[in-house]
Amino acid sequence: MIAAHSFAGQTVAVLGLGKSGLSAARALAAGGAKVRAWDDDPKRREAAAAKGLVLEDPYAMEWRGIAALVLSPGIPLHRPEPHQVVTQARCGGATVIGDIELFAREKLPAPVVAITGTNGKSTTTALTAFVLRQAGRKAVEGGNLGTPVLDLPNPGADGAYALELSSYQIDLTQSLAADVAVLLNLSPDHIDRHGSLAGYIAAKERLFQMQRRDQLAVIGVDDADSRALFERLAAIPGRRVMAVSATQPVKHGVYVQDGVLFDATGGAAKSVVDLKAGKLKGVHNWQNAAAAFAAATALGCAPSVAADALLAFPGLAHRIEDVGEVDGVRFYNDSKATNADAAARALACFDEVYWIAGGRPKEGGIASLAEYFPRIRHAFLIGEAAPAFAATLHGKVQVTHSGTLGRAVADAFHLARAEYRGKPVVLLSPACASFDQFTNFEARGDQFRALASSLTAAGGGSAGHAGRAA
Repeated sequence: MIAAHSFAGQTVAVLGLGKSGLSAARALAAGGAKVRAWDDDPKRREAAAAKGLVLEDPYAMEWRGIAALVLSPGIPLHRPEPHQVVTQARCGGATVIGDIELFAREKLPAPVVAITGTNGKSTTTALTAFVLRQAGRKAVEGGNLGTPVLDLPNPGADGAYALELSSYQIDLTQSLAADVAVLLNLSPDHIDRHGSLAGYIAAKERLFQMQRRDQLAVIGVDDADSRALFERLAAIPGRRVMAVSATQPVKHGVYVQDGVLFDATGGAAKSVVDLKAGKLKGVHNWQNAAAAFAAATALGCAPSVAADALLAFPGLAHRIEDVGEVDGVRFYNDSKATNADAAARALACFDEVYWIAGGRPKEGGIASLAEYFPRIRHAFLIGEAAPAFAATLHGKVQVTHSGTLGRAVADAFHLARAEYRGKPVVLLSPACASFDQFTNFEARGDQFRALASSLTAAGGGSAGHAGRAA
């Protein structure tokens, strides 16, 4: 754990006692602050009290004399309207921050790679840390991915932090000057929290505004909004900015063409590694690999070591995760694809797709996926989005209203096995949030994996290649 000393001797309120809130409360207490914790959920309050935290109702709190409100990222800061406690804290003169800001104020000696973007953050964060560890660095990853930042160990000056940051977390951060800040891509997301796409982009851009000019900004340039941000930063005199691309050559940056990663940071482009030989599938993962390579080598990792590490990286659960093959039908768990843009990245990887989609819909639906419809043999729809998705697919893709994930897996497997064309894939890539039927995307993906495994256990085939020849 990292003790947060910046409020030693002062009173700090913590609102929201999920993983990051509990972590912040413990770190503040360890750093000498007087912590007053709260969550609107009585069960979370009870659990916090059992851990020794002092509870105090912030709705009735006297805010004068409270130095700060540490807010969990999921609680509205600006829109649709500020949370009541945020308004009260501001009126009382308290600064409103998150756990990432507490981390930043400690000014620890290990360099920081901060990674954001609409899609690919988690894979790139884990991949960057993996590459650095393969190079002998004590690198740790966390933030929005897995371990809250203040629960990470201090790896020392020879180590490194790889931190995934959401737009919500960046909104609550004031002074994180990351040694390397990475933006992967931008597409509409969290519009309810940021008011507009422009507001969402502005939140992401703040990550780079907190950097010094001599610190490196790595920007994916494969979408128009990210490319515009790159151009804004590159126009600042003395600003260190590097472009990465999965689709086109870039000057003085890192890019991928036909799966081969090129390093042009020294001027002339040098072929580094054929990413098709690795475990990460899809053009989107080529962008993730290019960004991780750029970040790791900027921190001193040898390009040859980074290349080997890119091929060895096993990938993350719920991101086009290969969960086995049954009777010649392969199953991929892409439950993390909670919007159409993410689902497009998975659909682009395969030609004979039995697609499981649906859940709680996000703005925009799936009309943007039309170019991938010819790859879909059949769609199996679940959850609240099923009627709207069926309307979009009508006349273009055959549809079954399966309703539940369990029914969809069975329906998809039986049809894929019966038709058996090419290399059939049952792909869970929902293009939706999970909250209509599951607590989170992990629970949805875990059930999909278990369902695929149950087909194997029931004698449908084996987890390796089985049944018909591909």
